[in-house]
Amino acid sequence: MITEERITAYINSLDKDLPPQLLKLEKEAEKNKVPIIRKETQGVIRFLLSIQKPRRILEVGTAIGFSALFMSEYSPGDCKITTIEKVAMRLVEARDNLNDQAFPHRDKISLLEGEALDILKELVESKEKYDFIFLDAAKAQYMNFLPELMKLIVQGGLLITDNVLQDGTVINSRYSITRRDRTIHTRMREYLYTITHMDELETLILPIGDGVALSYKL
Repeated sequence: MITEERITAYINSLDKDLPPQLLKLEKEAEKNKVPIIRKETQGVIRFLLSIQKPRRILEVGTAIGFSALFMSEYSPGDCKITTIEKVAMRLVEARDNLNDQAFPHRDKISLLEGEALDILKELVESKEKYDFIFLDAAKAQYMNFLPELMKLIVQGGLLITDNVLQDGTVINSRYSITRRDRTIHTRMREYLYTITHMDELETLILPIGDGVALSYKL
């Protein structure tokens, strides 16, 4: 928890209720300890979707499909959502959830299965373009994904990157991080420095949830 827990709980208590089917999926994920976008992050995404009104959304990191289904609920009716996942265990649940008739806007979503970097390169080769990109995948790969994402996002598009502050440990010295986590720590700091210093992006980092970076392509 980056912000004071009581403040976060209070702000979350003011948030709008999810549609019943999404609320049920959220509770199942929490019960089974499956990581999905936190309540605070949901509010940010819903707010940005209402402003941006994207027609084409790209998500890197489907997990069980909650965030794609969430975005399908709050995006325009003609929006198309492409989501990428490679983890076999997650894909089993994602396929079930994205085909569940309880979700009325599931037809907006297309699931691509495989290595994210390979699929991103294929999308670039196909000259695909997106006005809203949500990045929530393998954190150590963010820097590898970034060049392809920059080719895929249109001018005026938004890149939202989740979990960038790593429970606040991103501010710590590399030598205070356990050895097994040092690579992710180093690469996340590199990613944050890069997106905040690129001439092509205007980036804001919000200390909510586990940290959310909002990047606008100039």
